[in-house]
Amino acid sequence: MQSRDKFKIISEMARRRGFFWQSYEIYGGVSGFITLGPLGSTLKRKIEDKLRDFFIRKLGLFEIETSVIMPGKVLEASGHVKAFQEPMVECNKCTRKFRADHLLLEFAGMNETDTEKLSLQNLMGEINKRGIHCPECGGNFGEPKRFLTMFETTIGPYSEAVGYGRPEAAQGIFVEYKRIYECARKKLPLGVAIIGHALRNEISPRQGPIRLREFTIMDLEFFFDPEKPQCTMLKEVENETLRLLHGKMVLKGVEEPIEVTVKEALSKRLIATEWQAFFMVLSKRFLTELGVPENKQRFIEKQDWERAHYSVQGYDQQVYLDRWGWVEVSGHNYRTDYDLKCHMESSGVDMTAFKEHEQPIEKEEVTVKPITSKIGPAFKDDTSKVVKLLSTLDPRELEVSFKKQGFHIVESFKILPQHVKIVHKKVKEKGKRFIPHVVEPSFGLDRLFYVTLEYAYKTKEGRTLLSLPRDLAPVEIGVFPLMSKDGLPEKARQVYQLLINSGFKVEYDESGAIGRRYARADEVGTPLGVTVDYKTLEDDTVTIRDRNTWRQVRNKVHNLPELFHAYFSYKKEFKELK
Repeated sequence: MQSRDKFKIISEMARRRGFFWQSYEIYGGVSGFITLGPLGSTLKRKIEDKLRDFFIRKLGLFEIETSVIMPGKVLEASGHVKAFQEPMVECNKCTRKFRADHLLLEFAGMNETDTEKLSLQNLMGEINKRGIHCPECGGNFGEPKRFLTMFETTIGPYSEAVGYGRPEAAQGIFVEYKRIYECARKKLPLGVAIIGHALRNEISPRQGPIRLREFTIMDLEFFFDPEKPQCTMLKEVENETLRLLHGKMVLKGVEEPIEVTVKEALSKRLIATEWQAFFMVLSKRFLTELGVPENKQRFIEKQDWERAHYSVQGYDQQVYLDRWGWVEVSGHNYRTDYDLKCHMESSGVDMTAFKEHEQPIEKEEVTVKPITSKIGPAFKDDTSKVVKLLSTLDPRELEVSFKKQGFHIVESFKILPQHVKIVHKKVKEKGKRFIPHVVEPSFGLDRLFYVTLEYAYKTKEGRTLLSLPRDLAPVEIGVFPLMSKDGLPEKARQVYQLLINSGFKVEYDESGAIGRRYARADEVGTPLGVTVDYKTLEDDTVTIRDRNTWRQVRNKVHNLPELFHAYFSYKKEFKELK
């Protein structure tokens, strides 16, 4: 018998139990937008908090919050306006529009490495050759074109004040770098994170939480001195194994990753920087804590034509999903000084850092001083232009030209030795200025949310069981009176209130048979059930039930808060609750 589609099963369960559903359902829904229900919003928030704990709090990084709408000049300077364009085809019959490369991924079984390097004409050729038609009506497609996948708007009533919904959060960090650097007392390395919404006007999103037009992202930018790129915490991870598909393997069509230690990956230059390798290990550990086994994770290197315009090396962390295969959940890019340099050149604001030498260095400084009394008569109306050009020249290059040929040509102007004075002087340099380099781990929170649900989904004896990590469960404890009479509900309400007052997320349920109540709790991933029965009225003990094993133990009511705090912080296991 053919197995059912897990994505469809989880989506149905998610709608029914309040995890997520398509937004604007009463108006027919809009693809690319989802609404998180009461359980879904809590689960996602817990994943966000875990991410903060894992990366921000433990590493002592900064978190900031910036606006979702960005002025056009920010994204023009960063290269996004030019780079964020995707290939689109339109159905000649129903006029629906689709990502051309995604059609080949979905209906021709091609991979991203192959589709990324195809031109518009080659994409169309592959679509026609493989007989791909409109998934909605079966029609043929027109010629492909590029589509800007950023939401464009105007800021205020002025049409010339163009803005965009940010397609990533990272630029909010780069444009604010100078102030953050000052807040950090001008010390490197420096890590800064943003967790917030981003917008991408996807052409044809049809994958639920996997591909959205509005989504939550965590971009973490880690700034360091390129002359001191060593990771101070490398010893903690250097013997840990990563499953890698490096660039040469991908080109050969290899599907099975190699397993290498961080130390080996760095020595073979499979990973460009130590800090990048460090964050890749943390990302692997983080996904493991969300319930994804290591053998269902891998890191795949992006080819030159696949990488983002700002990246010199990039790895995607992928997780295997039942319907979609290998799906990216985080990206790890070495952005060098690209972004800071772009914004420095565009804005004119100094984005450099300063580092002092251990001892002042004596060096010779060479400068060019224009002699205006000689330049004026020689160049007349062009005097100010020549003076400005001289300020941009390399003094040593000017000296070499004078020695070789007796003059120097800059643009159309012939500079003679009498026009300038080249000054040599000894100076003590206390330090130097430089533009920091950046490594970036970036996570899609909505994908992590869905991945957590899929890997938690289990069936046991024909019943659905959502085996969520206990610290992520939206409802932590269910409280159930065995019967709705004889004072049991009143006692159960007291237990419920005790646990609520102790800081737990608790649900009270006395509707239907106790077995059905257990089943409902299991389906939404509630780790513990507390049942108040007739013995409770005698000795103030309750039954504690484990979601995963269905085992039961008993303990005193007054012990529950302390025991459960220890359990949810992983200091006690279920058997220790007895």
